[in-house]
Amino acid sequence: MNMELIHEITFYIMYIAAALAAFVVVERVIFFSFTLRQAKKLEAALHHQVEDYNQLPEALRQKECLPLELLREFFQGRAMAQSQNELEDLSQAVYIAMRGKLVRGLWLLEAVVAGAPLLGLLGTIFGIIDTFKALAESGVSDPSLVSKSIGTALYATALGIGIAVVGLTFNHRLQDRLDLINDHLKILLLRAGLAGKSKASKD
Repeated sequence: MNMELIHEITFYIMYIAAALAAFVVVERVIFFSFTLRQAKKLEAALHHQVEDYNQLPEALRQKECLPLELLREFFQGRAMAQSQNELEDLSQAVYIAMRGKLVRGLWLLEAVVAGAPLLGLLGTIFGIIDTFKALAESGVSDPSLVSKSIGTALYATALGIGIAVVGLTFNHRLQDRLDLINDHLKILLLRAGLAGKSKASKD
């Protein structure tokens, strides 16, 4: 078994994992920022006079986003709700469906955070095994070469831990933004539900 090759493959896997994690972070940061901004705008526009999706400002309806989709689904389903319980069930169903789109891709970031240190440790083990194998075959002719080989092996662990720390930091930040967006989505549903109550009382 070529331990040096396996050691190098471990490095490549960690580099790919880091690139995937970076892509998820950038994509989710952009998506969360846009979603939160649109949710706040829709929240400000949604008042008791807005009793239908088409009564929302046209400028907001032209920008397709997750909060807008949430309101569209809610207003469409509200026409079939015959009681307050059905309206609450509709709100929960729409919220759960939209939340799945929010967390999309975050599992990959969490997998990288959990797996990177283990990959780094595995790379270090393979590197040390390769070093001892070379020593057994040729002996210790130059101690500096041994130190260099061990240093390269330990670099794998350092790289894995570094990827995990950076990924964990961004993951916590994204989770905070996710919680904030979820709060605004719930506010949108509550306000849309209140609009439905005012419409029912008029009828």
